[in-house]
Amino acid sequence: MKSGLGRGFDSLIPTDVMFSDEFDLTAKEDKAGSELKEIPLDDIIRDDEQPRKEFNKEAIEALAASIKEHGVLQPIVVTKEEGKYKIVAGERRWRASKLAGLDKIPAIVRSIDLQKRLELAIIENAQREDLNAIELATAYAKLKSQFNLTAKEIAARVGKSESSVFNTMRLLNFSDEIKQTIVKEKLSEGVMRPLVTADPELVNKVLPKIIEEGWTARKVERYMSENKKKSSASLVKKDTYRREEDALSAKYGAVVKVAGRSLTFKCKNEAELKDLISKL
Repeated sequence: MKSGLGRGFDSLIPTDVMFSDEFDLTAKEDKAGSELKEIPLDDIIRDDEQPRKEFNKEAIEALAASIKEHGVLQPIVVTKEEGKYKIVAGERRWRASKLAGLDKIPAIVRSIDLQKRLELAIIENAQREDLNAIELATAYAKLKSQFNLTAKEIAARVGKSESSVFNTMRLLNFSDEIKQTIVKEKLSEGVMRPLVTADPELVNKVLPKIIEEGWTARKVERYMSENKKKSSASLVKKDTYRREEDALSAKYGAVVKVAGRSLTFKCKNEAELKDLISKL
């Protein structure tokens, strides 16, 4: 990866953007035509036409350490060719898994035709005017993490600016509860954008006011500016375990929170609770 100020917005977005099937408009077609399976690493080959040839050694080592501790949290995407599986997206995870000493890796197996068809369907969806902000962010995230497109390439395909794609994807940093509220209350990206990096406690405090009083994006920005200093200390403390919370949430399929010296798991229903208990 290039260094310096010329890296663009892609350097600011996690390589493996996590998103939920709940807001993925192509999830049904994807599941019907794709197969999720554990594939031996030796049966997987890289795509020689992949433009990215160099990978940061330190970043791969850091990812390998995370994989040793938490496992591979997001499957790679491959297509089957002549008895092998060619990587479409997820070469970093594949390389890091080999470094971590894994024998197999979870992979989504698609045909080349399905891969192309899904990409076109996602792009078509992303150009619709009736999408809510989270559905649009999910479409962008899927194009990035499963179709190996950069933010710049996504922007060109959907007719948006690169910064617009980047800012929309940042909405996926919110918790599932906040994302569901955004959809339910039809909150705009402009209103929610100033809250993306805010302390979750502050977001939960101000969100009801935004909804009840119909705050504009400008008013939200002004409020956040006034409360920035007050929330900064809490934000640093909260962010200490943000990565661990996200990793555990993905691994166990539940909302994980660290508060003080307590670790809590929150499930949506009894079925999820039973599934969680079976994993612990």
